[in-house]
Amino acid sequence: MGRRGYHVVVNYLQNTGAAEEVVRAIEAASGSAETAQADICDPQDVEEMVDRLYREHGRIDALVCNANTVNPPFEPLLALSWSDFIGKVSGELAGSYFLTQHVLPVMRKRGEGRIVYVSSTAADTIGSVAAHSTAKAALNTFSRHVAGVAAQYGIVANTIALPAVRTDATTGVMNDQLRQFFQSRSVEGRLLEPEDAARSIALLADDFGAAVGQVIRVDGGFDVLDQQLHTMVAHFE
Repeated sequence: MGRRGYHVVVNYLQNTGAAEEVVRAIEAASGSAETAQADICDPQDVEEMVDRLYREHGRIDALVCNANTVNPPFEPLLALSWSDFIGKVSGELAGSYFLTQHVLPVMRKRGEGRIVYVSSTAADTIGSVAAHSTAKAALNTFSRHVAGVAAQYGIVANTIALPAVRTDATTGVMNDQLRQFFQSRSVEGRLLEPEDAARSIALLADDFGAAVGQVIRVDGGFDVLDQQLHTMVAHFE
């Protein structure tokens, strides 16, 4: 985003060092950036952050909702507690909900803007990820409602659905078996990197033609290869 001419505001909760590292990387790529500390699950924090940014910059052109608010519980459904389940769903939606509520009016004043929600291909997955999958599916549906409301004000909202991406968050929950599984389902035989996601997000934040309210899979061919594998198995059976 910095390379494309945006002044990037890097929101963070508590890891100041990581946020400042992102700012330095943007500046090293000839972009401009700043940090903004706020708990996006706290509506007061979000309101204060958005108000400050609007006062200082007079505009918000793009919003990327990409917060890892609650680590997903991976217990089987019958062993999954309601508090863990609803905690993941609520945590996933809260940040996007509050940010959208406060950023939309700012964009509406200019009659333009882009919102990109970062979701997951897990929304279509069945297994020991009931809370995570439900949360992502809910985010997908929420984003489509936002797109319908925002379009009348010249604001475009879309969602990108990603598989496992090599980040600090996934490193902590993925073992070698899972990592090999995802690599084997990629046409390039590797996990997606943050840069893979960033390029797609930047396209949606700039101008992705007439796409409005879409959930776009960027999965390295995972879905295609998975369907192809099932087709081959069914053929041999």
